[in-house]
Amino acid sequence: MTEDSSQGRPARRSYPKGVRRRQQILDSAIALLAQRGVDRASLRTVGEAIGVSHTALRHYFSSRDELLVEAYRTHEARAAREAPATDESAVGLIVEAAERNRSIPGLVELYATLTTDALQEQHAVTREFVRERFRSLRAELAARIESGQRAGSVAADIDPLDAAALVIAASDGLQIQWLLDPDAVDVGRSLSMLERLVPRGPAPG
Repeated sequence: MTEDSSQGRPARRSYPKGVRRRQQILDSAIALLAQRGVDRASLRTVGEAIGVSHTALRHYFSSRDELLVEAYRTHEARAAREAPATDESAVGLIVEAAERNRSIPGLVELYATLTTDALQEQHAVTREFVRERFRSLRAELAARIESGQRAGSVAADIDPLDAAALVIAASDGLQIQWLLDPDAVDVGRSLSMLERLVPRGPAPG
């Protein structure tokens, strides 16, 4: 074991076998959540469903919140790698994500659960994750809106961060409605109406 010179304590090593095992458990949890949703998932019930003892699961994830946050974080990063955005507009980016989500309602439910839990003080890990995710997404969408303003396709008097927050709010609210009544709500189609406010930028070239 090496020493962490900044703290004067032994630094923990990252063992490849442990990293692989953690990833295997995380992949199994993501698959389970995608299929069944969150329901009343606890570390124990998730462990039982994926064939991992509660003790083993606690070795890699200290709490239900940590497992759910890491499951969603991993899923979202994987989705971004496997299906990178093709639309340059702020609304287009969210519409593409909504279309992908149609096939994984369980993970949409997981996201809705995380955002609800984040409002409660006892879910500190979830609160920090959701808060930072909103900050990052607002910044990304605002940058796209600013690009549209420079190109002349988005009105100059629209505040980019305010518009970004509005797009996210519309997306999150529509996804909840879709979860509750999927035959009545088309998230992508409804979001496309926002392009009257924040239109697509000009085609490249």
